Amino acid sequence: MSEETQAPVAEAKKNTENKPAQNREGEPRRRRSSNRNRSRSRQKPKEGEAKKEGEGQSQSQNRSRGGRGGNRGENRGENRGENRGENRGESRAKSGGGRSGGNRNRRRNAPAPTEQSLLENARQNEASQRVRVSPYTKIDGEVKAKVRITPLGGLGEIGGNMMVMETDNEAILIDVGMSFPDEEMHGVDILVPDFTYVREIKDKIVGVIITHAHEDHIGAVPYLYKEMQFPLYGTALPLAMIGNKFDEHHLKEFRRYFRPIEKRVVYQIGNDFQVEWMHMTHSIIDSSSIAVTTEAGTVIHTGDFKIDHTPVDGFPADLHRLAHYGSQGVLALLSDSTNSYNKEITPSELTVAPALDRVFSKTKGRIILSTFSSNIHRVFQAIQAGIKYGRKVCVIGRSMERNLEVAMQYEYIKLPKNIFVDADDVSRMNDKDVLIITTGSQGEPNSALFRTAIGEHRHIKIKPGDLIILSSRAIPGNEGSISQMLNHLERAGATVARDRDLHVSGHGGAEEQKLMLRLVQPKFFLPIHGEYNHVMRHRETGIACGVPERNIHLMSDGECVEVTPKYMRKVKTVKSGKTYIDNQSNNLIEDDIVIDRQKMATEGMVMIVAQVSKADSHLISKPKVSSFGLVPDKQDKAFAQEMEDVLEHFLTNLKPGIIENPKAMENDLRQVVRKHIYRKMKKYPLITPTIFVM
Repeated sequence: MSEETQAPVAEAKKNTENKPAQNREGEPRRRRSSNRNRSRSRQKPKEGEAKKEGEGQSQSQNRSRGGRGGNRGENRGENRGENRGENRGESRAKSGGGRSGGNRNRRRNAPAPTEQSLLENARQNEASQRVRVSPYTKIDGEVKAKVRITPLGGLGEIGGNMMVMETDNEAILIDVGMSFPDEEMHGVDILVPDFTYVREIKDKIVGVIITHAHEDHIGAVPYLYKEMQFPLYGTALPLAMIGNKFDEHHLKEFRRYFRPIEKRVVYQIGNDFQVEWMHMTHSIIDSSSIAVTTEAGTVIHTGDFKIDHTPVDGFPADLHRLAHYGSQGVLALLSDSTNSYNKEITPSELTVAPALDRVFSKTKGRIILSTFSSNIHRVFQAIQAGIKYGRKVCVIGRSMERNLEVAMQYEYIKLPKNIFVDADDVSRMNDKDVLIITTGSQGEPNSALFRTAIGEHRHIKIKPGDLIILSSRAIPGNEGSISQMLNHLERAGATVARDRDLHVSGHGGAEEQKLMLRLVQPKFFLPIHGEYNHVMRHRETGIACGVPERNIHLMSDGECVEVTPKYMRKVKTVKSGKTYIDNQSNNLIEDDIVIDRQKMATEGMVMIVAQVSKADSHLISKPKVSSFGLVPDKQDKAFAQEMEDVLEHFLTNLKPGIIENPKAMENDLRQVVRKHIYRKMKKYPLITPTIFVM
């Protein structure tokens, strides 16, 4: 390579090494400067550079690449001043110079003139959208009629759902459900609503409306019909399950009150109510929402719901009818609040099948699956998985057997009869061939699974290798009993499957609640079904969906709310509460019995039996004192002596003439003993004095 060629190459390398440092110290690179530099590089090369072209084209290309960064830095400085001056001159020349050019630029950037026709079109579209999202404006505000809504159960609690809807002349009941007692209600199996208000208006009631067949919506029907009877409207499955309850309570003759309905058909009930049942998806088949139309307007009651687009039976929620009523104008919406804290969409019931398949495919021993007996589709999917892996099905638990039989009897599900085996056959079968479907997922002490866990079931005994699947979630308040049952199962050697995808809820989350609100678009909104915090959260969802805050009311049991096209207000409070039921005998338990049991359990009991002389008001013999749950056994004698001293002091200061009235004397003694025990022990035990005056 010649010296002439080497010199420019060396110079280019030097530029390449030095120029980037200058660039880092200078201003940031700008694309405009870069473009100008590229245009300059396309200009005719200088005389000293022309010699490079013939001898080394590749070296020339390398030099141009290497020197590009340096040229940018040099040209930026050279061009900055030149371009500013040139641009100023050019802009003045083009604009005509001075202020007039600036004004022209400002006019050029001003918005285009408003076309009046487009503005009117935008306003018309906005008005039509406002009508679309507020169809209740179609309701005739001059109508003077009103409808009153009174929940008697289901608010401030989970379960026990019952509601009265009435006009001036007639009334209907919506659901008559039961709920479960808490731990302090000793000896109580179930709770049913207080029917006092129903008794007061029984002459107005023209029918009972059933939304679906869950126990918290139909469980109290037999107890109501023992006192009073009305036409009972519902679809086939709820009526069939109520019929079984009538049989258990020896009320078969009341089946004559059944009025089976067809969905999507409007029924005239009495003179004031038109009712339509609309299909709804839930954790039990054949559920419904209802539309109740009165002279005051239409009230939508959702029942329990979730929006399942892929249900097991292929019948999704009838959103079209809900939207139809919404477009006509809905006076009030009563909507399920149970799952209002769940921000996600509740998964479809079909998503449980792959989870069951995964568990069944890996299990070599017996599989014992427990779920709610009313969740027919869950049971159906479990049985299908069992059939796939060659297992025979044993169903234990009275309610599970009965509900599965009803579902098959009325063709809601179809299963071959030869897959079922009796409980006493299980012990003779291979473990890998057995699937047991049972009740007791909530740890109920009398359920089949609980009795199996503690070894009290006649035919099924837990053993190592058994897999327990609890395909349900814990109802609030049942966590303790479920944990206790799981401890028994695992001590016996069973494995408990805890996969979350083995269960999905039957209640819609916040997104489904929003969809319901948007479909119905009510004027007034009354969240129902759930504790106060659930309905409060549902209220927030309603506000977010455009319902004015003043048009939302949070009801409580016994609160009568009057709704008209113009207003909604609370008008009175009626008696509500719970009635206690002993499920073993199907008899009512009086309130004072439950209170006495609670007091004995928490405070203890004292019994005093004494003989008193009528002549001188002294003890004839040593009194008999017994205490329970108050003092330990080793202190019984000391406590008995203490009570004897209290009794003698009481008799010494006896009021004149009271000895003639032993009952009054017993009441006074009760008060004296209670005060004494509270001063010493800070307890209020149940005190039962018995005095014989001789």
